[in-house]
Amino acid sequence: MVLCGRSPRHLHVANTLCQAADVLAIVQENGSEFSWKKLARTLRPDNFFRKAWRWLRDRRRYTGNREGEFFFGDGSARLKHPELVREFPHINHPDVVTLARELKPDMLCVFGTSLIRGDLLKEGRLGIANLHGGLSPEYRGADCTFWALYNGEPEKVGCTLHWIDTGIDTGGLIAHISPKIEPDDDELLLFWRSVRTSADVYAEFLARTAAGERFGASQPHKGRLYQVKQRGLRHERVVDRRLRSGLLRGLNLDARVTWFPTQPTA
Repeated sequence: MVLCGRSPRHLHVANTLCQAADVLAIVQENGSEFSWKKLARTLRPDNFFRKAWRWLRDRRRYTGNREGEFFFGDGSARLKHPELVREFPHINHPDVVTLARELKPDMLCVFGTSLIRGDLLKEGRLGIANLHGGLSPEYRGADCTFWALYNGEPEKVGCTLHWIDTGIDTGGLIAHISPKIEPDDDELLLFWRSVRTSADVYAEFLARTAAGERFGASQPHKGRLYQVKQRGLRHERVVDRRLRSGLLRGLNLDARVTWFPTQPTA
């Protein structure tokens, strides 16, 4: 059972997983459930202006369908199996739990949803795997590609495939996936290339799990959690300046994958 977002990167990963496994359903959030509490939080001045600035920034960055072209070329960004789609107001809606209990999937595969909480955490015979856009535990949370660049650590750009637990990107490690880095890359290209490489690793993970292999290693330390609200204009300017100054030149880093097999107990 695949739980994913709606952007081209999410659709690409879902399509790759559909090729690799017998997917029973593709669950997506439609945000249709209204909440006065959520509205009041959004309209709070500090939240409103931060979200408005982020929305305007992303409209500029994503103009021209760059993401769709990266993942789908000249084709339209769409799911290959739209008949599997099931929409719900949010990912932790009781009906999602009901669907999982009816379908009894071996695994829930997540990429690009809201934080999973509550009863849904108990579903999936083997558990819930997630693709996170940063190398945990050092880069947990939001905008991890950006923060790796901000910190001057482009070699730590990548994604983590991990098991979901009650924390934020803190579950057992399955694989670290780092992309090939080109000298003229920007944040989005690095992130998208990380996701594209990770989609194939996600599929490989399903195949190897079906063959009896088991993965999962405890994260060695707490690391750092980055939140959306931490990223501001002054941080953006630092990253822009570092990229223009050649932060990515001379690295010669190809794609790298590190697997974390479960260690046998004594």
